[in-house]
Amino acid sequence: MTGRLLEVAANSLASALAAQAGGADRVELCTGLELGGLTPSAALIAQVRERLSIPVYVLIRPRAGDFLYGEDELITMQRDIETCLSLGCDGVVFGVLDADGRVDVPRCRPLLEAAGGMGVTFHRAFDMTRDLSQALEDVVALGAERVLTSGGGVSATAGAMVIRQLVAQAAGRIVVMPGAGINAANVVDLARNTHATEFHASAKASHSSAMRWSNPCLPDMAGGEIRTDEREVRALAGALASIA
Repeated sequence: MTGRLLEVAANSLASALAAQAGGADRVELCTGLELGGLTPSAALIAQVRERLSIPVYVLIRPRAGDFLYGEDELITMQRDIETCLSLGCDGVVFGVLDADGRVDVPRCRPLLEAAGGMGVTFHRAFDMTRDLSQALEDVVALGAERVLTSGGGVSATAGAMVIRQLVAQAAGRIVVMPGAGINAANVVDLARNTHATEFHASAKASHSSAMRWSNPCLPDMAGGEIRTDEREVRALAGALASIA
């Protein structure tokens, strides 16, 4: 154990297995990576939990778009969290904001309570808040164990100095985990510049379809898939392990 942890976003069982084989310390399971991630099905969650020996956190996000949710959506999120608990998952990942761009503490609390003994990560809804410093205090007060952030930037490298400030502000009360655009080429500098100890990456690659025939009138349905690349995960893990 290097003291630094690599979490990989995996969008399928194949991706989760590749992440584990490549040396990831934890998987964030989701679907719809091209949409920023959505909640996977109960069947996929069960399969991944059965096949992986590393911790599995599940993304709880009922739709793409903003993080201002209605009551029915919040009920869906709570039930998805209860499903994750019943399937033996290690944690869940969610975030809820109010219309003014603040962490919606009252609406997050029931979700946190539904998580029971599972860990909770507040995801990149955090980066959509109007005041990252105040948002960090709100997430700490909720009792989440970590927050995933790009420092409000388009990538973690672009927001590195803000992430560094958030790590200092957190002062060990919560883990500040950089994510967005992290790869083997930049993770070492990012670790040194931010003082973060956990890192989130998708390590994804495009895989061509094995179909020998497809309908030429429907080209959008004929493509391959985006999947976690074991080699990229191994390169990331190796880069983190190399830091003195």
